[in-house]
Amino acid sequence: MSGHSKWATTKRQKFATDAKRGAAFTKLANMITVAAREGGDPEFNFKLRLAVDKAKQAAMPKDNIDRAIVRGTGKGEGANLVEEIIYEAYGPGGAALVITAVTDNRLRAYTDIRTAVTKHGGRLADEGSVTYQFKQSGVLYIEHTTDQTENLQLALLDLPIDDFETVDQTTRVLTSPRDLQIIRQNIERLGFTIVDAKLEWIPKIVLRLDKENALKLQSLLEQLDNLDDVSEVNTNTEDTE
Repeated sequence: MSGHSKWATTKRQKFATDAKRGAAFTKLANMITVAAREGGDPEFNFKLRLAVDKAKQAAMPKDNIDRAIVRGTGKGEGANLVEEIIYEAYGPGGAALVITAVTDNRLRAYTDIRTAVTKHGGRLADEGSVTYQFKQSGVLYIEHTTDQTENLQLALLDLPIDDFETVDQTTRVLTSPRDLQIIRQNIERLGFTIVDAKLEWIPKIVLRLDKENALKLQSLLEQLDNLDDVSEVNTNTEDTE
């Protein structure tokens, strides 16, 4: 996981920023709706469970969560309007971006994302021209005390994970998407606290940007993050924060 030395701080800060915005609930509701199309019970639909857990962490009201699930199962108003779309782009310095949008308006999402990318000197790319540089993985972020680090790492060695890295008191674990649920259950059974679990696009090779392009990319990421339709952005660069 070289090239991501600040990921733990970045993830926590980014989530804290999202949680303070009213638009975060709209994003989370759309994510739940899309996930619920594969089944409305979080116990049997792990993607839905991840979305619901994230909504709970953001203090989203239970009624909002329940309505989003109902909408996703086809029983609520606008059930078929929300869709998940992957956009691929190149940004400042040739940085590759995989942008996940969850939206009820495909044209708005495309226009807003294209405008943001173009404004920062980038361009949208054809399907498949960027994602081949990434691998979609299951990712877990585990908080623990310094005294627990060694025990956690020893436990991880017995699980079918791809890699892990510890920064301060947080460990990031990479696993295959199909193993994400069982890994999470095993870690929780050992008494450790998982603060986030999701599917994420992980770069196969990390790109180092010069300072000027790194600042431009950071500005682009912030603008994309502020778009209501954008739920996640992954890049192949070192952390720019």
